[in-house]
Amino acid sequence: MKEINEDRINSFCLKKQHLTDDTRINNIVKITEDIGGLHATNSTTPYLSLFARTKSFQRKDLDNELYRKRHLGKVRYVRATVYVLPRQMIPIAFCAGRSTIKSYAEKYTEYHGISKKEYQRTSKQILDILKGKNKNVKEIKDALDNKTKIAQIVNLLCDSGQLIRGLPKAGWESNLHTYHRMDDYFPDLDLFSFKEKEAKKILVKQYIDSFGPVTENDISWWTKFTKTEVWRIIKELEDQVTPMDFSGFKDPYFILASQGKSLQSIKIGKEHTINLLPTLDSFIMGYKERERYLDLDYYEYVFDRSGNGVSSILMNGKIIGIWDFAEEPKPMVKLFFFEDLKKDVRRKILSIAKNIGKFIAGVEVEIKECRDMVPLPKRTAGAIMSPLRDC
Repeated sequence: MKEINEDRINSFCLKKQHLTDDTRINNIVKITEDIGGLHATNSTTPYLSLFARTKSFQRKDLDNELYRKRHLGKVRYVRATVYVLPRQMIPIAFCAGRSTIKSYAEKYTEYHGISKKEYQRTSKQILDILKGKNKNVKEIKDALDNKTKIAQIVNLLCDSGQLIRGLPKAGWESNLHTYHRMDDYFPDLDLFSFKEKEAKKILVKQYIDSFGPVTENDISWWTKFTKTEVWRIIKELEDQVTPMDFSGFKDPYFILASQGKSLQSIKIGKEHTINLLPTLDSFIMGYKERERYLDLDYYEYVFDRSGNGVSSILMNGKIIGIWDFAEEPKPMVKLFFFEDLKKDVRRKILSIAKNIGKFIAGVEVEIKECRDMVPLPKRTAGAIMSPLRDC
């Protein structure tokens, strides 16, 4: 058997995440399922994540699947983060987080000074207003004609499965969603069709399927489940999940038993695989143990104090630099490389950067290489949104 080192693992994970030339497809629902959902806290991330994984992609492709065909939905998922998920994964997300959502809702209303009575009264009014309709927060507030904290209540209605986020009226760069009643948007979807314990087991298996090989720490990081709970679930999945030891790594890794042979037999291509991934992309955010794809000397350039990852340049699955898009004074993609690169690698990165810039801006853009970057922990919160702003 061939030695399984980080290069082979990275190559295997790139393929599972549709990040190699031979694994890019145009079925965005399939991609979303395969990679464990699209991180959607930042409005543009789902579009750019798909741009990196498809043969050809236009923004309307995601909008059609998400807001018109409704094969996808935007809901809160792991780590209390908003994700785009395939329709069939949405009940799993709600059931796995049932107790967490209840606790979060109680603390959230208390923090914002919203009494239970006020929440119950206003939420009923909102649900009545949105029957067969969709409105944004301002329109809901205007319809209610009161000063209640509508935005907070709307968020809670989404987290409890009564509302769902719809198409923002201001376009793909906006998080000012319209909102629909869940029973209008997905009329035949039983949100709570699983027991919480069963849903958590399915979630862990899906995560290992999308991101494995992974460690116990990775699973706990992704799911926010305790390590005791993670070990219990792994034990219950022992006929489907197998532990593996890899060269250069101390902790045991877990992978689906059905994928073991594929990992062992994977061939590493001669051509470099280059990817420019957006802020908070699933491939960057999917692991707690990050030494496999990032030299720890550069950790503070990629992750902020909360562990959030910036828009990154990858070569063969390892992060080698940062990219950023700026609209002013003119559309431009900025690049910052950790180390000197060979000419063929630089050319490929520049070509991909130009394509991304044109996708974002709709016009040809300039490319600027930056000589330095201030590490993220030394900057204010939100620095991941414009990591090369000062370049």
